[in-house]
Amino acid sequence: MRLGVNIDHIATIRQARRTFEPDPVKGAILAVEAGADQITLHLREDRRHIQDEDLFRLRRVITEVPINLEMAATEEMKEIALTVRPDSITLVPEKREEITTEGGLDVVQLKEYLTDYIKEFKEAGIRVVFFIDPVFAQIDASKEAGADAVELHTGEYANAKGKDVDREIERLKKSAVYGKKKGLKIFAGHGLTYQNVKPVAAIKEIEELNIGHSIISNSVFWGIAEAVRRMKRLIKEVRGEV
Repeated sequence: MRLGVNIDHIATIRQARRTFEPDPVKGAILAVEAGADQITLHLREDRRHIQDEDLFRLRRVITEVPINLEMAATEEMKEIALTVRPDSITLVPEKREEITTEGGLDVVQLKEYLTDYIKEFKEAGIRVVFFIDPVFAQIDASKEAGADAVELHTGEYANAKGKDVDREIERLKKSAVYGKKKGLKIFAGHGLTYQNVKPVAAIKEIEELNIGHSIISNSVFWGIAEAVRRMKRLIKEVRGEV
């Protein structure tokens, strides 16, 4: 299983003072050295954390692992992405007032628009991922629209309590199996931590996790290299890769 490390919140700390440190690109380099299989970043429309220059610098210096750009499906972001040429894009819903992404992309409602929107990415050889809720209808629509992969939104699982935890894991399992049968690559992410990652990592159809906040938060205490290594270790343990 691959681990994508999301570096957004290194930039969040920097933007609190609008200064030059900590540098998310330096964080990405250290994460890769520690075993990250991918670097993920979200260039939001309001530029609350990652800035355009971060993305362009990252593309210049990170060559060992793929770069995954999370982005809204807007013309501005398409132009930037086609200029930078990340290895993959993950299309996410975006609202200015939200603290973090609150749910999956509604591909069912946006299917016609997204089918046309992603054509240039497909032609450019950039992998297209839709960030969706674990719902069969959204998986069907993603396949029909031409996505290469879906990233299952694990936020409901991360926020669940008691019996709801098992229900959400079952929903993720069923969606992962269904999506795989449809011929999609299955990824997952959002709200995953050192405490809750194992049940999701145990779903064999999921081949990539993208985790940011928990890794960056704990790097305050452990350093980013150790934070990445600990997350990798947890994933490897449950996948029997140790």
